[in-house]
Parts: sequence; structure tokens; C-alpha cells
Amino acid sequence: MQIFKFGGASVKDAQGVINLVRVLKTVDSKNTLIVVSAMGKTTNAMEEVVNNYFQNKPALQSSLQEVKKFHNTIMLELFDPDTATLEPHPIFKKTNDLFNELAAFLKSNKSPDYNFVYDQVVGFGELVSTTIVSAYLNETGLKNTWVDVRPLIKTDSYYRRAHVDWDQTQKAIKKEIDPNILNITQGFLGSDANNFTTTLGREGSDYTAAIFAYVLNAESVTIWKDVEGVLNADPRYFENAQLLNHISYREAIELAFYGATVIHPKTLQPLQRKEIPLFVKSFLNPELPGTKISKDPKLSPQTPCFIVKRNQVLLSLSSLDFSYIVEENISHIFNLLHKHKMKVDAIQNSAISFSVCIEDLYNNLENLLQELKAKFKVTSYEDVSLYTIRHYTDKTIRDIEKGKTLLLKQLTPETMQLVTK
Repeated sequence: MQIFKFGGASVKDAQGVINLVRVLKTVDSKNTLIVVSAMGKTTNAMEEVVNNYFQNKPALQSSLQEVKKFHNTIMLELFDPDTATLEPHPIFKKTNDLFNELAAFLKSNKSPDYNFVYDQVVGFGELVSTTIVSAYLNETGLKNTWVDVRPLIKTDSYYRRAHVDWDQTQKAIKKEIDPNILNITQGFLGSDANNFTTTLGREGSDYTAAIFAYVLNAESVTIWKDVEGVLNADPRYFENAQLLNHISYREAIELAFYGATVIHPKTLQPLQRKEIPLFVKSFLNPELPGTKISKDPKLSPQTPCFIVKRNQVLLSLSSLDFSYIVEENISHIFNLLHKHKMKVDAIQNSAISFSVCIEDLYNNLENLLQELKAKFKVTSYEDVSLYTIRHYTDKTIRDIEKGKTLLLKQLTPETMQLVTK
């Protein structure tokens, strides 16, 4: 069995859905489970719906209508009315039922928890997307089974970044998935013990594919993207980005940890445990070999790899009385970072100071700063950039530093990190 994952860019419009069918007919799609993300920028649009729900109720209905209109436009291009009755294709009722379910939730919800509401709302992007793609595959002769992923991937209730309950998940997937047919399901989603929808973190559809691959002992996972494979740098920020033909699991995990967006950080761990290879290929040119990630230790070609993360926050802390920053202080700092759900991307400490580069995913920075300032002198640098270079050279360091204000720098034998303003 093989697992295919198609991201939002691959189904951003009707032509994208048509191309997905072309990819499946170009490669062998028998005994395949397809994981599909929300279409285009739908997740961003659904986040706007959530924000309006909490902060701008008058704009809520119009933001919902925008999402519905976007999907209707795609469906009108893909599905013809019934030739005998001229009635709209049944897909319009199916998707309308989903939007009605969403509207009913927004009307009846009593929870003030932003993260809970976020997961209940944003997940409809994947449900609508897969409903449309599944119907179109059936129209074109690719008979498939639509699967609701939420009862299969069981998680805790850590909304927006849920942790998988592997025992329950394995039992549910093995019971419900027939590996001998073409299945289609949603990425990014799961459900907790109360059957409320949870999400696995932004870009979590890759992780979904890996979960299914692990449980079903798949031969491989292929992530279909709008690039020809994994590049050594994001071409939006770096010139002359180069295709990596092969990456080891360890190297890919390092790159993902430091923020390489082509692969979700959690994706590689279950694949590595069962030595399931991961391919990253172009949905525009499916015949190309792309990038293979597997056990082989070589990075091919051996070249520096660049990662940049924008919109970071650098905190520099020192003790109020110039005493040492020791284990007790560091433990207290990390407890506060955990409490306020900060993602730590780099740390550095000396005798009397401690610096940490974080990502404020949950908008808890002000609360964190208040608690830190009770025990430490704190300097906060917001909207900074974190650069990471794997397999750096002196030249690559000079090129990155040129024209920037350097706030933090540290080197290990294989990795260099810079925080700049």
C-alpha cells in the first residue's frame, strides 16, 4: 500500500483538482490512501471566520460566504448539472450540508476557548475539500471511498496542536481502512475523547500521511508539492536554490526541527521507526524522481542547507542581582515557556544571562513577559528572523550576516544559527 498527500496548493482551483486526477492516472494509484488538505488558502480564510466570531460578529456571515463562494466556483467548473433534470450535481448539497453544520456550531457554541473553537471551525476546510475531490474522482472513473479521519486519529484535547493517542489510533485505522481499495481522507484533523475535532498543527497533513503509513505498514509515502522536491533553501528568500536528491531520516528531522517548511516536524519519526521511505515530488511533473528520504545516511548533493523563520521573538534574560543563571532558573524559565505554549527555536546561555528565540503561536507573549519580569531583567526583541544553516561554510555565514543587525549567533560542528533584526 502507498500513501499520497496532496496539499492545498495542489487543489487550489478546479484545474488543480483535474491535475490531481492526471497525477493518479500517471502513477500507479492502486491500493492507495490519499490525504488531502484544505483547498488553496482556505485555512487562512477559516481563521478569519474564527477571528470574526470572537472579535467582529458583523463580519462573520460575509467571511463564511466568501469561503462558500470560493468552493462553489470550483465545483461549478468541475461538475455539470444532471442532463435530464438540469438539477445541480449532488455535490452541491453535500458541501452545503457541511456549511450548514458549521453555521449551526457557530450559533450554538457556548465555549469561550479560542483554541477549541478554532479546531471545530477550521477543520471544515478539509472536510469540504475531500468531499469535492472524492466526488470528482468518482466522476472520472477513479472509484474511491471517502473516509472521515476524525474517528480514526484519536488525540488528547490540546487544541491546535494535539498529541496522537497511538494505541486508539492504530485500533481504529486497522478496523476501518481497507488497504486494497482507493481511499481518500483529510489531513490535519483528529478527535479527542469527547469526539470534538482536534488539529495536529499547521501543515499537519504530512503527519497524517505518516500516521496512516505507520499503522498500515505502507511501502512508501509521497508528498505532492508545487516544487520538484526538497530544496536546500526556500526560493522565496534565497537565490539559486538546489534540489536535494536524497536526504537521510536524521538530516530531514534536523531540517524539519529547525523550521524547513517542506516537511512537518513530526512526519518523519513514525516513518523512520519502520524505515518507510518518504518521497517529495512535483504534482506538475509527476514523472520526475523528486527527493527521497530514507535510511541511507548520505545527503546528496552535499551542500549547505538554509532555513529562515520570520516573525520570531528573542528574549534576553539576566538575573536581577547578577547571580548565576543556574539549573533552578532555567527550569523556571522553561516551565513558563511551556505554560504559555511557546515554541522554542534556539537557546543560548552564559553565566548571568539566558537568551531564547521563540514563536508566539498562541499570542501569549505579554502574559509570559509579566511573569518573567517578576524574577529576571528581560529585554524583548520582536519580529526578528532566525536563520539556520546546516553544513555551513565561512562564505555562507558571511552572506547571511551581510547588511543585518546581529542579535544572537551560535555554531556547532554542523549547524549555525543567527537571530537578526
